Amino acid sequence: MLHSRLLRYLDEVARSGSIRAAGEKLHIAPSAINKHLLQLEEEIGEQLFERLPRGLRLTAAGEILLAHVRRTMLEYRQVEAEIRDLKTMAKGEVIIATLTGLASGIASAAAASFGAQHPHIKITIRVMFMREIHDALVNGDADLGLSFNLPPSPQLECLWEMDTTLGAVLAPMHPLARMESVPLAYCTPYPLIFADRSMLMHGIVADTFAEAGLPCEPAFSTNSIETMKRLAANGDGIAFLSKFDIAEEYRQETLVYRQIRDRAFSKNVLSLVRRAKREHGLASLLLAEEIMGVLRATSGG
Repeated sequence: MLHSRLLRYLDEVARSGSIRAAGEKLHIAPSAINKHLLQLEEEIGEQLFERLPRGLRLTAAGEILLAHVRRTMLEYRQVEAEIRDLKTMAKGEVIIATLTGLASGIASAAAASFGAQHPHIKITIRVMFMREIHDALVNGDADLGLSFNLPPSPQLECLWEMDTTLGAVLAPMHPLARMESVPLAYCTPYPLIFADRSMLMHGIVADTFAEAGLPCEPAFSTNSIETMKRLAANGDGIAFLSKFDIAEEYRQETLVYRQIRDRAFSKNVLSLVRRAKREHGLASLLLAEEIMGVLRATSGG
């Protein structure tokens, strides 16, 4: 690091309160440290330390410079750690905990792109229920979590978040697919495909139909996003999912997503999270960036 020796001298003198004590700690002659400090004060044009009978005390200018020095030293240590991580990128594993629909779409797309760039990093995608994703991250059983409607937790750090409104998911040849947006009442003549009551999504959809005064007895009910998508793709049924749930099917044009025109479903927040207050390897950080890139591309933002 440029001027790293001088930065260490300044930091240690401030900590020790004397040039002699700093010299003993650094195994450097006090005269050499004093020479460098005097040169620095001359360059800056300000006195950095008050010379007192019993040691040194930082001046206001010295405190400003020391704060900068310590930030610089911390950032340099972080850079060193990232460079060391680069040397170990040839191996390792990153574990993503996510939901079924996201696993086959967003997570797999990001993993495939990342794997092409880093073929020796193992990517593990684990499908879990929402409540299990939180525990997996906190317990260290997963590095990243991608899920809808995760409850707030001080143990998790949010990297990306967006309200992903539910809409009508249809086969491309469905009669309603020709519309740019679909009134909720237009859905009721067709077989409705609902998430079952174990999923938060069920309440979001059922409550919206109830508030609109519309019958909403589903023809199909399942706790599997994949099953919901398959049912919609293979018939004239309508599922209610976000565009992130069907990212891969939308790209392949096997399903379409249409907003509900006259009714707003309640929030359906998609989050990418990781465990808070924990050192994260470079591989997981780079994979998180890859996932966020896919999320932004899917959202159109």
